[in-house]
Amino acid sequence: MSVTTSLEKIVTIVGIRFRPAGRIYYFDPQGASYSTGQYVIVETSRGLEAGRVVIATKKLAERELSDPLKPVLRLANEDELRMMLSFKGKEKDALVQCAQHVQQHNLPMKLVEAEYTFDGSRLTFYFIADERVDFRALVRDLAATFRTRIELRQIGARDQAKLQGGVGMCGKTLCCSSWITDFGVVSIKMAKEQDLPLNPSKISGVCGRLLCCLSYENDNYVQAKQNMPQVGTLLDTPGGQGKVVSINVPKESVEVMLESGVIIQVPVNQQVSGAACGSCGAKGGCKGGCSTGGCSSCGSTAGGCSKGGGGCGSCGIGQRKAPGSRTLQD
Repeated sequence: MSVTTSLEKIVTIVGIRFRPAGRIYYFDPQGASYSTGQYVIVETSRGLEAGRVVIATKKLAERELSDPLKPVLRLANEDELRMMLSFKGKEKDALVQCAQHVQQHNLPMKLVEAEYTFDGSRLTFYFIADERVDFRALVRDLAATFRTRIELRQIGARDQAKLQGGVGMCGKTLCCSSWITDFGVVSIKMAKEQDLPLNPSKISGVCGRLLCCLSYENDNYVQAKQNMPQVGTLLDTPGGQGKVVSINVPKESVEVMLESGVIIQVPVNQQVSGAACGSCGAKGGCKGGCSTGGCSSCGSTAGGCSKGGGGCGSCGIGQRKAPGSRTLQD
């Protein structure tokens, strides 16, 4: 919770959203009180627009604002809401007509969505294209067809997925179309940090870009790995000395390859002195040989390796700590 000093200027704001899962913009309620769910008419840089209140009237420190506040003009009345729904129902037909004009002009662009303002004073078409498109002639034809102000906006693959929606590989509604307001930075380094397969089909979303969810737990992985042995580290484990070959952050364990070639999974917080044998589970290691077959190197059940290996490969009886090695507690 932030603490504001008496010297800071406090302003009253209301949070408005113009699209589902879109950004929240702060406006000046001008002394009025608005509650969540209400539709209001506001003044924006693009003219008058209708938005939905998602943050009720509250006070905020002025330093937390990124832009000057624009005013909320009034609460939307029934006629304006009815008009907004009417134009909303015309958007699909407008998209079809626009697609016909695009085909006539033979333009290399793919239409994604059409959007009317609440009063029909502006019609915006969103499209994707691999390169810049000269659509001046198209705009003139569309203006003559729809008799309103026309805007064409080129968007990226992520914005297309956000507008159209869909289902991700997890089986849930796309994060970008359901709750993400701003796209964060996602890099291939995050996939490597989480030991994910670098297969594009496994780490890419429906937009063809890296999955947004790669960033959700990345900080936790980075922090957890700082407290775990790194790959290549020599460790003295309950099964003997070995080298760390992989790290499993969710299980808080590491995979260690013993000198015998056997790979065992060892919890990071395991106490070496009180550990059990990796084969039979005997506390503190096997006394007089392992009950499940003895030394993994020579098979001896008499306690110790007959080949001079220095002890049982499962529980480590008789082994010495080699120079440069460490225990899980070091």
